[in-house]
Amino acid sequence: MTRYEPAIDLDAISAIDVHVHIEVDGHGHASLPQDLVEAASRYFSADSPRPDLDSIADYYRERRMAAVVFTVDAHTRLGHPAISSAEIAEGAACNNDVLIPFGSVDPNRGAEALELARTLIAEHGVRGFKFHPTVQGFDPSDEAHFPLYELLQDAGVVALFHTGQTGIGAGLPGGRGLLLGLSNPILLDPVAARFPELQIIMAHPSVPWQDEALAVATHKHNTWIDLSGWSPKYFPESLARAANSYLKSRVLFGSDFPLLTPDRWMTDAETAGSFKPEAMPGILKLNAARLLGLGG
Repeated sequence: MTRYEPAIDLDAISAIDVHVHIEVDGHGHASLPQDLVEAASRYFSADSPRPDLDSIADYYRERRMAAVVFTVDAHTRLGHPAISSAEIAEGAACNNDVLIPFGSVDPNRGAEALELARTLIAEHGVRGFKFHPTVQGFDPSDEAHFPLYELLQDAGVVALFHTGQTGIGAGLPGGRGLLLGLSNPILLDPVAARFPELQIIMAHPSVPWQDEALAVATHKHNTWIDLSGWSPKYFPESLARAANSYLKSRVLFGSDFPLLTPDRWMTDAETAGSFKPEAMPGILKLNAARLLGLGG
């Protein structure tokens, strides 16, 4: 086993994509049941194959970008075995010039989730954890999950939460029972208040709760916003304004690859003219480098 240690040359890369999904492992196992994979593909109009970790590393290396990679462990809610976060970390260690591994644990598994998180941090070197309250089926503000957040805070790793609408389950009967309200970013306000040293990323434009996300980020300076999952052409005006001004030091570039590519994100950002030139270095690279402790 090789423990991950980053070897990213910040001067050699143009951006850090903080939101990249590993959707298939080296054994051909998918991160989601097939009906959810197909529904997400329809929602994003993305029918291309799902690349494995080494292919993703090559993809980002060609673009002179680094990428935060992860899966989502929703075994309890979906009854579908998760891709191994330990294997993701191992693969990232072999591609540590461009990849940064986050782990994922199922909060509904209680003490078992805590033990797995400890192992992923201590033995595998993950730099953060990805949570998807809607898909995993948990309320992030429930105090039952506070021991997990305390562990992450003490370890100095990042907690990244999906917020807002999701394409997973979209169009299926009853949205396959998945609850959008669990991903309202206001549910992260008590988490940020109780754990002030825990760095929390609110992923995506939090449609339809963008104002809630901006309120939390304005009030709790241990929170960040990533810009993944939506083309910049469709960003709420309030989000673009915040990214250009009062939140510019805590906004992060993310794509949601493979469902939305960094190529499209960059092209659409340039076309839309959403961001001021002086804000772009921070958004694309410097803010994430500071958050993740990469370089100076």
